[in-house]
Amino acid sequence: MPLVSVIIPAYNRAHVLGRAVRSVLSQTFGDFELLVVDDGSTDSTRDLLSAFRGELQVVSQENRGVSAARNAGISRSKGRLIAFLDSDDEWFPEKLERQIGLYCSTRRDFVCHTDEIWQCNDRLISQKTIHRKQGGRFFERALERCLISPSSVVICRDLLDRAGWFDEDLPAAEDYDLWLRITAFYHVDFVPEPLVIKHGGEADQVSRCVPAIDRFRIRAIEKILGKNDLPEHYRNAAIAELAKKCRIVAHGCRKRGKFSEAERYWELARSYQEDHSGSR
Repeated sequence: MPLVSVIIPAYNRAHVLGRAVRSVLSQTFGDFELLVVDDGSTDSTRDLLSAFRGELQVVSQENRGVSAARNAGISRSKGRLIAFLDSDDEWFPEKLERQIGLYCSTRRDFVCHTDEIWQCNDRLISQKTIHRKQGGRFFERALERCLISPSSVVICRDLLDRAGWFDEDLPAAEDYDLWLRITAFYHVDFVPEPLVIKHGGEADQVSRCVPAIDRFRIRAIEKILGKNDLPEHYRNAAIAELAKKCRIVAHGCRKRGKFSEAERYWELARSYQEDHSGSR
């Protein structure tokens, strides 16, 4: 039984998938299995993966989206720990070794991410202070934006089972949704070393293809607000952030002439704020 199961979801990424796979196979830590989930690719993904026969497992399914692909990998995994890598990203060779070393020193409910480097068309991209990574308990910061990259995470399988897997009903912000469910209740470990290269510039990246991603972040916040055991100070922060994101989306709707949709988001924000003020 491997200690770590590494899961790469892939859809029509044959031109970059080999780089991701090789970065896993080059790890200095070797007790892992690698599962690549081919999410209904129509390019040469299958031919590419055949070159790695014996070094990885291929899980094939009809195209159902990245959440369903990751979940399919989780369902077939055997490791005590799960690690994710997006098909257009890559790991430095010491990535797993650094995180497993931390896991062996703690062995509590373990979820850990690392720092990362951003590249776009082979150029380094400077990260702003608002994107600074951290460890500990940082639910309030996680509400603002997604601060944990799936490609950087190692997480205990039993913790993931308790928190819940990726929401297949969310076409975007599925990682934001998961990290809210985790940061609300668990300590997050952090390796302050850039051990992942995140590559931008792909035409099919979600951030380019899905407009107004805050719509799905709002749905994620509504989900976390539905948890009765959410601490009160976190609930206050979540309602404030939901109202902020509703205002942003509503303004965008009005600019595009979608006035009824804009009003729906204004009303959503008001309803949460009024309900919360009335319950105190």
